[in-house]
Amino acid sequence: MAAEKLTEAALNQGHDIKVETQGAMGIENEITPQDVEEADVALLAVDITVDGEDRFRDLRIIKVPVSEAIRNPEAVMAQLGQG
Repeated sequence: MAAEKLTEAALNQGHDIKVETQGAMGIENEITPQDVEEADVALLAVDITVDGEDRFRDLRIIKVPVSEAIRNPEAVMAQLGQG
């Protein structure tokens, strides 16, 4: 649910986004090294530790709880332009 809301909010604000999910089904839509290289920011909507978070060490990282991404995805996306 958070992935869909964040994707919609990103498109509404003119951002390109790729969403990787990690859960009971494993990793889906895995972010590649090329994706990371081309990225400006890593937005992590998480309530637990992310497998492979060190991939994003050279990026600005924004972390928000999953509930915030679901309730207010537009505000979460607005954080991309800050900092």
